[in-house]
Amino acid sequence: MEAYESMIATLALTLGASWASGINLYAVLLVLGLGGATGHVELPVGLEILNNPLVIAAAGLMYCVEFFADKIPGVDTAWDSIHTFVRIPAGAMLAAGAVGDVAPVMELAAAIVGGSLATTSHATKAGSRLLINTSPEPVTNWGASFFEDILVVGGLWTALNHPALFLVLLVVFILLAIWLLPKLWRLIKYMLQKIGAFLGGEPPLPLEEPADPNNPPLSVVFELERLSALRASGAITEQEYIAAKRRLLGA
Repeated sequence: MEAYESMIATLALTLGASWASGINLYAVLLVLGLGGATGHVELPVGLEILNNPLVIAAAGLMYCVEFFADKIPGVDTAWDSIHTFVRIPAGAMLAAGAVGDVAPVMELAAAIVGGSLATTSHATKAGSRLLINTSPEPVTNWGASFFEDILVVGGLWTALNHPALFLVLLVVFILLAIWLLPKLWRLIKYMLQKIGAFLGGEPPLPLEEPADPNNPPLSVVFELERLSALRASGAITEQEYIAAKRRLLGA
């Protein structure tokens, strides 16, 4: 029974550290470092370096920087973009260190899983914040940032104190991310296309499902009639008419 509980605790710490690092890496390093240094958290051999005062000080400093940068619309997205190259490798390293003194192949497997999990949580956070930044008021941005801080600390606490519950909640998060990420990507792609259209590119395709050419909605019918009139008057060429019609019908 003890071996089973130890395995569950190790799995929860491995996955919890990598998952949380994709959201706020410095908070993870600070929580684990302070917990290990004060004796409240028993860190595996591979993570004992986090107890070092220098590591704790560096993590605390960077957490303070991220705390403020993460609450400024636009700056938070730039910060997330840069930390794509920091959080994901760090999540893999934390996962490899959390499994303890095991064979190299196990450490490599843990790093692969940890890096993938950090990628998932990082992509969910970064994509959500990019969409939130489209709102002109800063309150939503601040609320999301505070929620993420609480989520990281609460998630690590749950992983350390109630590992089985954390693993269940992690499965729920992964299922939610699988459902949400394609929608986030579609919205982000639409926003980028709108920016491109503003700069002189082609207008984006509508977010709604493509219209049925045999039964288009009334607004589409009116737009098609308008395009036909423009083509007949010579305002647009045949090629421009075809291209606009395809965009309108989602073809």
